[in-house]
Amino acid sequence: MVKASLRTKSVGTKVSDAEYAALEARARAENLTLSEWVRAAVLGSSRTENAEAADALVGEVLLSEVLALRALFLNLRPLPDHAVPGEAEVRAEIARVDATKMQRARERLAAQKKASEAAR
Repeated sequence: MVKASLRTKSVGTKVSDAEYAALEARARAENLTLSEWVRAAVLGSSRTENAEAADALVGEVLLSEVLALRALFLNLRPLPDHAVPGEAEVRAEIARVDATKMQRARERLAAQKKASEAAR
């Protein structure tokens, strides 16, 4: 196997004989050397966790915007005399909705997570 780049740095940790044997077994099971397996495990988990965190944040932001648009749509309807809300009223409502949109999205996501866990 040709290395993509010369690796000159190392990262080490102490493990017991049993832990070392378990790591070797996992590497063999994936047909990798112990170094290749450890490198993939360490780098892969970090990337996965970062990607999951970024995806969660994107989900929160998107949900918050959808909830904000929904609130605006429901709250900025024509007045009883069929007058359209003025610019000041619209801006005030946007500010009100923007101030709470992320918290409302997090509350919705937490409630969904709780319901999902309860269903298991």
